[in-house]
Amino acid sequence: MSQTPRFVSRLTRNTLALILAGGRGSRLRQLTLWRAKPAVPFGGKFRIIDFPMSNCMNSGIRRIGILTQYKAHSLLQHIQKGWGFLRGEFGEFVELLPAQQRIESSWYAGTADAVYQNLDIIRNHDPEYVLILAGDHIYKMDYGPMIAHHVEQQADMTVGCIEVGLERAREFGVMTVDDNGQVVQFHEKPDKPHPMPGSSDRALASMGIYVFNTRFLYEQLIKDADSDYSSHDFGKDIIPSVISNYRVHAYPFRDIESGKQAYWRDVGTVDAFYEANLELIGVTPELNLYDEEWPIWTYQEQLPPAKFVFDDDDRRGMAVDSMVSGGCVISGALVRHSLLFSNVKVHSCAVVQDAVVMPGVDIGHDSRLNKVVIDRGCRIPPKTVIGEDPKADSERFHVTPGGVVLVTPEMLGQELHHVR
Repeated sequence: MSQTPRFVSRLTRNTLALILAGGRGSRLRQLTLWRAKPAVPFGGKFRIIDFPMSNCMNSGIRRIGILTQYKAHSLLQHIQKGWGFLRGEFGEFVELLPAQQRIESSWYAGTADAVYQNLDIIRNHDPEYVLILAGDHIYKMDYGPMIAHHVEQQADMTVGCIEVGLERAREFGVMTVDDNGQVVQFHEKPDKPHPMPGSSDRALASMGIYVFNTRFLYEQLIKDADSDYSSHDFGKDIIPSVISNYRVHAYPFRDIESGKQAYWRDVGTVDAFYEANLELIGVTPELNLYDEEWPIWTYQEQLPPAKFVFDDDDRRGMAVDSMVSGGCVISGALVRHSLLFSNVKVHSCAVVQDAVVMPGVDIGHDSRLNKVVIDRGCRIPPKTVIGEDPKADSERFHVTPGGVVLVTPEMLGQELHHVR
């Protein structure tokens, strides 16, 4: 069956995408104290959820539901401001689906339960296929070929997968496939992952991306909801229960041109989040944010260009080997190998190095910041030193196993969220 653009576009038009965006992401520590993981800023001007959302747009999938639960306010604001351009009269929409006890008297108990509790809404849209996505991963992917592969294989369910090392595979759902790519075994976060065919040190791991025939999805969700022994999760319950009696296929996520493993990041820890952001500074990073053929869409307020002021020998405003977003002012300070989000102010004689600095941060004069993640809205007092003394840092801030120092307003005694 030919995968022509017209063929793929017909399939994507008949697909409803559901983005699971309700998780806290507790491994990101205080970064998710007041926001869900999909709402965490990434890449200088984006939010994490912008990546699966943009993948849907660029793939021709214009019917999208976003399932939210944990501290979703900033996520909801972002979606309303940045993704309200779809035209309902053309059958295009982004629907917000917060946990609202539509079917059960409880909140979402798991990923499968989240979809089950919105079955009436899905039925009203009457899609031919349902594409289920995690809202907290960084990657660029055309979902059209995956849906086409699903149809070609006459599959009931298709699981997007990547190759990972055996040690890292313990963090994922791991699949064993036969020669035709059909899944014959699936283990969620196994202690001893099975290597993939033809490899002794690599495993096939689930990306948390699933394509379902819609009727099959209905049947399995209802069956799962009726089970008293289920945790109502796709990886733990749905997939293991169907691989024996139904056609469940793996879809390896590879670069179309090279055939190699495509870029995909789970920024689930502070170290992974820090590394993925700083990767973008490289000369030719794996994730190309300057790709005009596959743009990442987002909402960003209208801001003036970044500005660098003062050119004295002892006070020169400059950024080297860095990315600096709109609204930033580097005032007689040095920024080196760092990523600055919008509206960051760096004052005279400060030195910022190997840093990820989120929007609205103010860094006082004569400060020295090294190997840090600074959360939104922090006011760094003048002459502050962070990243040079691990013991002193650990007394005030969170220091990761990789030595990254996470700084939030609360750690500085600055309460941005008043709850009383």
